[in-house]
Parts: sequence; C-alpha cells; structure tokens
Amino acid sequence: MSPTNTISTSDTQTNENSNAQKTAHINISPQSTSRLPSRQPSPKGGLHPPKRPENSRAASSFIGDLRDKPRDDEAHSKVPYFLRLSGSITPRMLVPLIFVAVWATAISCISEFVYPLVVDSLLLTVLGFVVGLGISFRTSSAYERYIEGRRYWAQLSQVSRDLARLIWIHAEERHSESPEMGKADLLAKLTALNLIVAFAVALKHKLRFEPYAYYEDLDSLVSHLQTFAGEAYDPEVRVPRSMSSWKVAGQYLGLTMAESNPRKQIKRSKKNLGNLPLEILTYLSAYTQSIMANNTFPNGPLQGTVLALLSNLSDVLAGTERVLSTPLPEAYSIAISQITWVYVIALPFQLWASLRWVTIPGTVVGAYIVLGIAAIGREIENPFGYDVNDLPLEKFCNMLASEVNVIASREPPRPEQFVSVEGNRVLWGVEYRAWEGRSVGDIREGLRARAVRRVELNNPDASLVEKVAQGAGDV
Repeated sequence: MSPTNTISTSDTQTNENSNAQKTAHINISPQSTSRLPSRQPSPKGGLHPPKRPENSRAASSFIGDLRDKPRDDEAHSKVPYFLRLSGSITPRMLVPLIFVAVWATAISCISEFVYPLVVDSLLLTVLGFVVGLGISFRTSSAYERYIEGRRYWAQLSQVSRDLARLIWIHAEERHSESPEMGKADLLAKLTALNLIVAFAVALKHKLRFEPYAYYEDLDSLVSHLQTFAGEAYDPEVRVPRSMSSWKVAGQYLGLTMAESNPRKQIKRSKKNLGNLPLEILTYLSAYTQSIMANNTFPNGPLQGTVLALLSNLSDVLAGTERVLSTPLPEAYSIAISQITWVYVIALPFQLWASLRWVTIPGTVVGAYIVLGIAAIGREIENPFGYDVNDLPLEKFCNMLASEVNVIASREPPRPEQFVSVEGNRVLWGVEYRAWEGRSVGDIREGLRARAVRRVELNNPDASLVEKVAQGAGDV
C-alpha cells in the first residue's frame, strides 16, 4: 500500500509537439486517484508493478493466506498467546519436531526391544549449560539488531518531521514580488516534502533488497528524478515469477531449500543500480542550496539546522545498512546450530533410563524449547523484512507521509492567527481580550499567583473547572 495523501509529481503531455512538462497534483485519497486520468507508461517504468514482483502470490486459497501477513499493531486479538499462530515460530518447528519424534521413537524402540542405549545424565547437564550460553548469545545479539533497527527508524521519523516543518514554515514564498515566483516557491517546497517521504520509502525498499525505482509506492515520488535505479529498468526483472504451492508451503514451514535468495534482483541486474536513498539526499541538498542562494531561507542558524538534519538522514542510511549487512558471524551461527542439534539428538539416550516411553514426548518438548528459542533468534536477526515479526516499515512510511501532509495542509501560520483571537485562554482560563485590557503588572501578578497559589489539586471532589474558576476569581 502506497502512502496515502502524498503530494506527488507526474509527467503529462501538454502540447501538439509532445513536449513534456512537470505538473503537480495532490492525491487526496485512494478514491480520488481513481478519478484521475490513467497514467501513461513511461520509458523508464511503464505501469505500476505489483508491490513485490519477486514474491507475487501464485498459490491460491489457504496456502496463499498463510504467507506475508504483516504485523498489525492496531488489531486486537482475544486468542490467548499460547494458542496464536500468527507471528509464532510453531509452523517452522513442525518439520524439525517430526524428525525429533521419529528419532526419539527409534531410540526408545531399540532400547526396549534390542539393547538399552543409555548415557549418563551428567552429559545432559554439561551440554545443557553450553547450549544455554550459545542460544542466549544468539538471541541477545539478534534482539539488539532488532532494537537498533527500530531506533534508526524512529530517528528517521523525527528528522523527517523536523526537516519538513522547517522547510514549510521558514522557506519564504515570494508572492509579494511576483505571483509566478510565489507559486514556483510553493511548488518547490512541495517537491522537497515529497523527497523527504521518498527517502523513507526508498530506504525501505533498499533494506529489502529491492533496488529499483518502479515500485508502486515509490514511482510517483521519484519518476521525475535522474537516478541510477530509474535508468537500470529491465522489463525482464519486472515480470512476476509464479511460485508453486510446494514452495509457498516450504517457506511457511521454514524449509531452507524453499527460501529464495533475497538479493536475486540485485544479482540479475546488468546495470549499476546506484544507491537511491543517497541520490534522493543529493536532490534535497540541491534544493536546500537553492533556497539559501536565492535568499528565501535567510535565517543563518536555521540553515545550519537544516544541513545537520540532512546529515542525520545520511547517518540513518549508513546505520541501517550496517544493521542489515552485519549479521552474526557465520562461524557462530554454524557452531550454535550444531551444538543445539547435538543436544537434541542426545536427549533420548539420557532420558530413557528414567522416563521409559515418556522419553518420546519429553524429547519433543525439550526440542521445541531449545530449537524454538534458536529459531526466534534467526527470525528477528533481520528486522527489515516482510515477516510478521519484522518492523512494520509500510506503517512507518504511511505515518510519515500522513504527518508531512498534515504539515503542508495549511499555509504557514502567523501569530495574529492564533494569539489575539477569541478562545485563547492565556491565563487562569481568562481569554486574551480580557487580559489585553489590563496592565502588564496585572498580567505578571497573575503569573506569580499561578506559580505560588496552592490550588487543591489533591481534592478528588473538586473538578478542574472549579479549580481554574477559583484561581481566576482570585486574580
């Protein structure tokens, strides 16, 4: 889903000679876009592609519904946590647990009918300690990467809001000099706000190894830019590849042989894909330079603030790339996996002497606990993917687009529009007009009274209105 209410630019044909010019329009709602003229295919991108061309749902019905369900933080489920499957690692544990059950059954049958295969329980204690250390290290490292990814995205949201606010409020529009110049300044500001949203959306796709610029939620934001990602358009890459039901089921069950290489789009490209978020930052920097040069952004300290915010966006790009490209070293992953499986395989030999046939369910339960915690570490190691337990990047981008549009929904306010107006109760619930008729000494006395007076805040029977009225009456 593309960010709604996003201000965007598009190419249209305007004259008989087919000379292209840029024109701005505002997508007010998803319904309003259906009333707009259909977008003509461009040489770069053509029609909007599916959001995930490499993972389009070819499997239908039940199996197709099992995959790619994003996390919905606003949804409320009354199902107890121990019965939930969405977000659980239980489906990924089915195949390993079946293997463990068959293994435990075979060891139990051999021990009962052929020869007792028994190992001293001391081995269980020693291996359990080592396995606990390994799994704890794996899980804590993965969760640290998850939290760090969320921290960078929170920084991105904050910096983007601040940058959009400073540009919208403090970049002047020269309507007094010329209506055309004022309109050009306004459209330039809207373009800059567009690029701020485009940076977040492009970063989301980059972190998911989607390096192009034609994605549905990104194309309308950057199609007018000259970028390597836009020039690397390849029709063959855009063709969705169907997935068999077996592969869909294998991915749902966590089978490694069914998993696709997430970097396949990058490997297939025959051209330089560039770094789209970085290129968007260069265009934002160029806009910042232009408003400083034409003196429509004359405030020196704020100029430094805007440049620092652009630098912070670059820091977010580098930080998220570091989180993505620095997983747990391969040696650790292999060793922890091998130690864990050695522990699980050795369980039936150590449990048979004490539990007899209960060894089978006991081994399955122990394997579920050990392998399940290890699987959680693998699940959250990359927080930027499409899994249910990954960060909801679509939601973050939509929220940012909505907030930027809220900032741009009104012209920059002037103090006279919200200071000396009716309803502005500046002190003790008394409106501005009433205080305007009193002296400065009365106003300062009211401020001192508000600071020192002990209104009965701890009285549960007194309403807030009564307390304010009491204070206002005394003043």
